[in-house]
Amino acid sequence: MPLSRRLTTGLGMATVTALAAITGAPPAVVAAPAPAHVTAAREAASWLAGEFTDGSLPGPFAPEDWGLTIDGLVALSATGVDAPTRQAATAQVARHVRSYNSYDDWGIEGFTDGGATAKLLYAAAAADADPTDFGGYDLRAETLSLIATADAGHQRGRITSRTTADSGPDASNTFDQSFAVLGLARSGDLPRDTVDFLIRQQCAAGGFRLYPDAADGPSPSCDDQPGATLDVDSTAMAVQALLAAAEDGATGAGDAARKGADWLVTQQHTDGSFGGSGPTTGANSNSTGLAGQALAAAGRDDEAARAAKALAALQLIAGNGGAASADAGAIAYNTDGFTTAAAAGITDTDRDQWRRATAQALLGLAQVPLGRIGLDPPPTSHPTPTGTASPTAPATPTASPTLTTSPPPTGTAGPTPSVTSPPATPAPTTAAPTTAAPPITTPAASELGGLPTTGAAIGSYLLIALLLIGGGVTLLVLGRRRAG
Repeated sequence: MPLSRRLTTGLGMATVTALAAITGAPPAVVAAPAPAHVTAAREAASWLAGEFTDGSLPGPFAPEDWGLTIDGLVALSATGVDAPTRQAATAQVARHVRSYNSYDDWGIEGFTDGGATAKLLYAAAAADADPTDFGGYDLRAETLSLIATADAGHQRGRITSRTTADSGPDASNTFDQSFAVLGLARSGDLPRDTVDFLIRQQCAAGGFRLYPDAADGPSPSCDDQPGATLDVDSTAMAVQALLAAAEDGATGAGDAARKGADWLVTQQHTDGSFGGSGPTTGANSNSTGLAGQALAAAGRDDEAARAAKALAALQLIAGNGGAASADAGAIAYNTDGFTTAAAAGITDTDRDQWRRATAQALLGLAQVPLGRIGLDPPPTSHPTPTGTASPTAPATPTASPTLTTSPPPTGTAGPTPSVTSPPATPAPTTAAPTTAAPPITTPAASELGGLPTTGAAIGSYLLIALLLIGGGVTLLVLGRRRAG
């Protein structure tokens, strides 16, 4: 080896050895730009966080909508955005468990909604709270007490509601069952019956029906119900719940999840979007968000990326928001909603739809499975060794959205008990004041989990400088040669 190379090699080794001895740390890293869909998800979550007031999101006729607040809490947890708002929302939901899963607030006692209880169980786990002591309630024990037992025949394993009234068929659906599987898997042992009941809601084609009941009562399985309507949203939820069950060791769950993901692929529109069923048949961001999240969870990356692109086309940004630019980050339910907002801003009447759309849509951008929210670090950026070129994130699409029109979603935020509904809360006599979302700011290092430091104490630099000087002109010449 030539003297110059030996000298330089020795100098390099001495420098690395000295740095390691002094700092006790690996080489510094810098953060690469986050993928475009992750950045879009965080911007959507930042807008949604600005819609919270004292830890809750409002409904159209009430200052707090606990179902929507839980959706918002899950969305913020998936992205890691705004820890103070997440903590406040967790505390508020914990204080209002019975406001969400019962009719106690209306003076109707003796009713517990199974689906709402299961959703609370999942939300507590995803928010890193204790589901066995959430606002003083053991949500795991409560959920288990609402699972139909073997004497229920083909309904065994179904999440049900408890009521002292004869209210007819149970109103629980595949969304509720999916939350039960997710929540129980996240909080302890997962009863096999709950998984089996969910699998029975899958038809031979691969999709899942929304309701386990036919017109003449509960049917044993999806295939036993003639003309069962397969639903994108329900399938997306079931796929993610079954993937969590498979991770927990439930046999057959993984195969059912893969079959469900295959069916979702057949329902994807050419622009990457999805529609639901019934009144949500048209392409919309709620269905696209859930389906995209499920496809990412199932490893269908190309299809998940196409769904994310369709969602990004419905997101307000500075370049396309027009009159709604102050609400940059929010995601429209469909093309009509986007176009109307860009022309006239988001009105008080429409803001509720934007909150509901954004909370579910951003899940398809964040692409963290429901079964992993709160367990895996939220997606931010990928560390790259110092001196390595950082990949350039693709720009967020700014073209006009191409989704088709469909009516707003209904009944997705709150419990749907089967007892006679109490009188609706009267609408306020004056319009609610418009609350402008705060500008989107760069998250603090603490919010990102701590950015890596790129330097050491000044004493380290002094010692390294001496070593570099000792290398003399040889290192300088070699450095220039590498630069050329």
